[in-house]
Amino acid sequence: MKKSTKKYLIWFAIFLFVAVGSLWPLPSYIEGPGDASNLSKIVNIKDHPDRQKGQFMLMSVSIAQARPFTYLYAKMSPYYSIEPEEDVTGGQNMKAYEKVQKIYMDGSINGAIYTAYHYAHKRVRIKYAGIYVMSLMKQSNFKNKLQVGDVVVALNGHKFKSANGFIQYVKKQKYGEKLTVTYKRNGKIKKATAPLGMISKHRAGIGITLTDDVEVKPGIPIKVNPGQVGGPSGGLMFSLQIYSQLTNKDLRHGQKVAGTGTVDGLGNVGEIGGIDKKVITAKRHGAKIFLAPYVKPTKSVLKYEEGHKTNYQLAKETAKKYAPNMKVIPIKTFAQAVSVLEKQSNK
Repeated sequence: MKKSTKKYLIWFAIFLFVAVGSLWPLPSYIEGPGDASNLSKIVNIKDHPDRQKGQFMLMSVSIAQARPFTYLYAKMSPYYSIEPEEDVTGGQNMKAYEKVQKIYMDGSINGAIYTAYHYAHKRVRIKYAGIYVMSLMKQSNFKNKLQVGDVVVALNGHKFKSANGFIQYVKKQKYGEKLTVTYKRNGKIKKATAPLGMISKHRAGIGITLTDDVEVKPGIPIKVNPGQVGGPSGGLMFSLQIYSQLTNKDLRHGQKVAGTGTVDGLGNVGEIGGIDKKVITAKRHGAKIFLAPYVKPTKSVLKYEEGHKTNYQLAKETAKKYAPNMKVIPIKTFAQAVSVLEKQSNK
């Protein structure tokens, strides 16, 4: 073999190795620390600017399909985890997955607006629009009729005031009975009719997972633009940012305050995924305070928790190891978060 040919083959082999290692997609996703967004740049309330020093920060988790090189890196790094594709996307393609994440984010923002305006004693009302289709089961007879992101507004002409109303109506129907679903897609009303399938033992159903589509109408105009960030976990931090702007209360005391957690219409804070990655993100962006959702760690609760640890336990453990100067505060409600922050200082 000629020397020039051998040299060419070596370079080609190196190129092939690098290309496969960098580009070959694996059936797994890598989750790691993401970004921290300054919420004062995202929330805009008419005649209520953010006048206080410091920041409320929205935490995110980075998610990317694994490649051989990134897979190996994640295996060696304590900050990253490798998750099965099914666990991340729920079996959906990326387009449907991203649509679901946007729906969750929209719901998170609406819940935060309602919570903050309610606690600030500002006028706000909720308009119930229907239920979002979040996924369709393989055995659903509506699989080729409905799509992820459709809003179901009526069943057999009947409208309801909550997702529970839809669920209870379907429960009363029998297997094989035809059901007409009225839904909205891209602003247009459409109808789909199909027989109910057997979605679980002795129970007929449409075969969808769902969440409420709620429109919040505040008295003071507000715009919230989260950019490309999706998911439901920003509710608590959005609520605090909006509330502090509405009331002009100094809750940050000049500090960078990070945190995470859902918030419902009653102000209850709920757990989320990837809190250990968010603690690392908070540390990298200079946060000294981290608000973590709290639930009592009973045996029954820990049985179903990620790594058998509650959000607060995992956040506390991560901070102790990687961010010892960060104060992790357990939070059960929005009102508690406000109370805790009012007592903080920049010392």
